[in-house]
Amino acid sequence: MYHLRTIIISALLICNFPVFTQITEEHYRIYSVKQAKEVTLIEIAADMQNYDVLFFGEEHNDSVTHFLEKSMLEVLFAAYGNKVALSMEMFDRDVQPVMNEYLTGYIREKNFTKDARIWSNYSDYKPMVEFAKTNNLNVICANTPTRYTNLAGRKGQQALMELPKESKKFFAPLPYDTASGKYYEKLVELTSHEASVDSTGKPLPPMPYMTGFNLIMGQSLWDATMAYSIAEYLKKHKGNKVLQINGRFHSDEKFAIVTQLQNYSAKTRSLVISAGSDDSFPNINWNDFIYLGDYIIITDPKVAKTYEE
Repeated sequence: MYHLRTIIISALLICNFPVFTQITEEHYRIYSVKQAKEVTLIEIAADMQNYDVLFFGEEHNDSVTHFLEKSMLEVLFAAYGNKVALSMEMFDRDVQPVMNEYLTGYIREKNFTKDARIWSNYSDYKPMVEFAKTNNLNVICANTPTRYTNLAGRKGQQALMELPKESKKFFAPLPYDTASGKYYEKLVELTSHEASVDSTGKPLPPMPYMTGFNLIMGQSLWDATMAYSIAEYLKKHKGNKVLQINGRFHSDEKFAIVTQLQNYSAKTRSLVISAGSDDSFPNINWNDFIYLGDYIIITDPKVAKTYEE
């Protein structure tokens, strides 16, 4: 059965390559830390037989990574069929009904994109959503709305506790764990520079409203909510596989969401992909990156980004 699935997956990948004619296998390398060698997406899918969640940490404007995310979803679907679900940082929990209505064909795309508050680079994620729609896969809107992370950062968990019961459905149960250990130190370092970060961990320019903002409290709610969304789904869909797409800062080194997931589902088994471009490509010293996850993907920095930062 596995060999048959491998043949199907290989054919699927070959058929889909022309859609992304500007991206080929020459534009990325995939490394397995456990096997200490370069591997393929098919091998990652095979490894998922023994795991429940595959975290795919990205840089949001990396066009090669977006191609690989879509390919990874296809490969997992070929291997595990409708037992696969797509979980995304890019959608908040309060738009889950909108996502479900779109996936089931009740609403039009223009209504979906408006009411789901899509990211400005939604075109990078649309192929995955459309693949899920075509193949009847669940899409988990995993994130917490920014109004709550902002509130947590400004006024702490106590302010969240004072919200109506209806509001509390859209973020992790209270109280939630805050960042600790090395992840805490990373956030403190960012805070000490008085800068906010995007979800890949890259600093954003300091903003006036960040004065007095507790980044650790806000970021921890972000991470906890995505972890809780995954755990909640797996509790209702035992035996399923989840492909979680998020900025790499949320899963690198198995911190953040990966750590938080253990709080909600200690038996859930996770693999982590850390993906991004590096100037060393294609002459990569993998030892420089192996601490980041189970699989490391280095992409060609010369390939045009989907948008400039």
